[in-house]
Amino acid sequence: MTTFADRKEKKPGRLPLILLGIFAVACLAALVFLGDLARYQESAMVGESRAALRDVDDPGQLEQALKRYPSNRILKLVALAREDSEALDAAMRKLLDEAAPAALARPVNLTAASRSDLDALRRDLKTAEGNVSALTSRIAALIKARRGELESGARALGVESDTVKRFMAAADAQHADIAALASRTLAARTEYYSAYEKCAALLVREFGSYKVTNGQFIFRLQPTADSYNAASVAMAAATKRTAELEQERGALPASQLDRWMKFVGN
Repeated sequence: MTTFADRKEKKPGRLPLILLGIFAVACLAALVFLGDLARYQESAMVGESRAALRDVDDPGQLEQALKRYPSNRILKLVALAREDSEALDAAMRKLLDEAAPAALARPVNLTAASRSDLDALRRDLKTAEGNVSALTSRIAALIKARRGELESGARALGVESDTVKRFMAAADAQHADIAALASRTLAARTEYYSAYEKCAALLVREFGSYKVTNGQFIFRLQPTADSYNAASVAMAAATKRTAELEQERGALPASQLDRWMKFVGN
């Protein structure tokens, strides 16, 4: 027979449950407190970063602002974006330089070129044109890899997830600008190499039948002269376009600075 005393002994104590409930409530309160604290700290950092960047009007001044506030994670995000842009620019510049054979770095005097010189020039130009065409996918892969590194670096700083999302949205816009400029540069390089190769091809075909007078080619037939002049004009236009894109490249950091000023809130 089970007695009342036995049932009382078997009945679980309420104290452990109460303590467990208190512990759970305490943990929840701590999480809420920490979340509020993190948001408060980030809000303070935003205000600090706005003050730090208020008078910044040159990308080079960002480093000085970070030195004044070395623990500000918002400024560190902006610094990450700047480093990302510089790394991409250097990598793409290297790819473009490597695309052209070393022989093309030396100017070729077409009026004094031999048949073998012209044949070699054509081979180099075709190689360069093919190399440039292959850069599109390589640059896209480079930007994708850099984006992953940038996001990892941003998350490692411990900022709020919403801030990371805003940061990556601005970074994507930055990458889009860089990719668009790279695409236009590749197109201009391709046009230049193509037009240059047409000039060399025409000279190879007409070799021995044209004359050079005062540094100018004199062809037997006017249509031949027109074709050469058209290729020369296209070559000059591509050269001009490349120079304009180089100026645009130089101005890109300033426009990127405007984007990050808006990210911070200035």
